[in-house]
Amino acid sequence: MKLAIYGKAYDEKDHETIDNLFGLLTGNGISYCIERNYFDLIGEKFHLKSPETFSNSEELQKSHVNFLLSLGGDGTLLETLAFLKETAIPVIGVNLGRLGFLSLVPKNEIEQALHSLINGHFKLEKRSVLELTSDSDIFAPFHYALNDFTIHKRDTGSMITIETYLNGDFFNTYWSDGIIVSTPTGSTAYSLSCGGPIIFPDSNNFAITPVAPHNLSIRPVIVPDSSIISFKVKGRGANCLVSLDSRYHIVENINEIAIQKAGFMVNLVKLNNQNFINTLREKLKWGFDSRNL
Repeated sequence: MKLAIYGKAYDEKDHETIDNLFGLLTGNGISYCIERNYFDLIGEKFHLKSPETFSNSEELQKSHVNFLLSLGGDGTLLETLAFLKETAIPVIGVNLGRLGFLSLVPKNEIEQALHSLINGHFKLEKRSVLELTSDSDIFAPFHYALNDFTIHKRDTGSMITIETYLNGDFFNTYWSDGIIVSTPTGSTAYSLSCGGPIIFPDSNNFAITPVAPHNLSIRPVIVPDSSIISFKVKGRGANCLVSLDSRYHIVENINEIAIQKAGFMVNLVKLNNQNFINTLREKLKWGFDSRNL
């Protein structure tokens, strides 16, 4: 078995965990390659002797890895999308962050997770991806997101006006601070904090969630993920903030920008003791009485 390893930060408190990981890889005869910037960050700290590295999707694919291992929080795993692209390489996350809806392997269960991968005790959960198109070609050459797409006001206290269309038909005008289009994966992120619904991963839907709308009748809406959702934005300020996951651009005068389902999906590894319902209960503390009665 061969793993690709990706991370974006190093914290001294995680030293023992990462050191243990490399020891387990060596001890179990698992070969690996490391994303180049991450190797530059941690190579000397863990005395890594010139391992194979990769810096883009093409090099990753040529490495013939079985899995990509993300070391960090959910934000780190989201960034692996730029390497995974259409490779279909499954991704699994070790949670060195906080909440961890995507990075589900705790620090103290890395050994069990590796044994599960070796023995085939896992399943792959396909996650849909958003693709952006616009008249200004922002985010080129990589215009995809696993979690969400957002438009947000930037340089004014006034609301922005967002005309929204579904498959070319006028749908609604939102007077708000912004709008979110989320995948089922992103439904537990920014959209959830703005009152959006939680969507099960296999639901084949997207959520359109307004940010602070100035109309009490406006509510989040679920639409089929076969829809093309397009927007035209007006406002007193010249600029808007547009984001795909953690990447963002400041855009002037959005004449038209559109979101649709990408032609590929991400394979998220779920170990046999993991499922979405358990993750919801654990992360959102559903069913737990914190009063200790």
